[in-house]
Amino acid sequence: MNSIDFRLNLIRKRMAAACIGSQRPPEQVTLLGVSKSRSLEEIRQAYAAGLRCFGENRWQEAQPKLEALADLNIEWHFIGRLQSNKTKHIAQHFSWVHSVVNEKIAERLNQHANHGAPLNVCIQINIDDDPNKAGIEPAQAIELAAIIDALPNLTLRGLMTVPKKHQSLTQDQQSYQRMSVLFNELQQAGHKLDTLSMGMSRDFEAAISEGATLVRVGKNLFGPLENTDSPTNELLAEHSSYLNQSTTG
Repeated sequence: MNSIDFRLNLIRKRMAAACIGSQRPPEQVTLLGVSKSRSLEEIRQAYAAGLRCFGENRWQEAQPKLEALADLNIEWHFIGRLQSNKTKHIAQHFSWVHSVVNEKIAERLNQHANHGAPLNVCIQINIDDDPNKAGIEPAQAIELAAIIDALPNLTLRGLMTVPKKHQSLTQDQQSYQRMSVLFNELQQAGHKLDTLSMGMSRDFEAAISEGATLVRVGKNLFGPLENTDSPTNELLAEHSSYLNQSTTG
């Protein structure tokens, strides 16, 4: 078993434990492997270990990967900031876009999407009102959701967020609680949402506890980009710490 097999197995166990702790079926939560800055070989190893969903955040980096890995049945998700001049490429080569933030971007994606299969999209919410993060204010979500629902080549699946950097896990969980409330409000308003994309390597258990249906994990899956310590030992220590907390808390 290579290190990516090992990490993926531990992540899935942690996801399952978080789901059980929240009285949710583990199959309700999808793992998205964040493959930005990762090699073709690392992605192939994760795919061979059973992962099928991968996320990229820059078209310039993603394009050669999509071409080189065309033999694999990968579901590609775009999770980065969207530039208007890149919407054609994104709409035609990705199955999901998590980072729709305005009407212009939505309309351009709709214009360029493959008409045989609607493009799955999420609205990115700046839940912490962080000037360093992309996304719209929660109060703007209803209006943008209505705009997207009217576009024939897009399917609005849900919401996405990235919490403020350097927050504590408690603060992250509070951010995710607010996202869950907003998600429910949009559902009650008649939007058929099924995806709440939130939670990353540092906090995906907290996100699952607040209703995440898709978590985006990079470092815990592939290991740190620059690391002289043993990633296996590091992850084992983190995993053991989490299991101890879940059995004593």
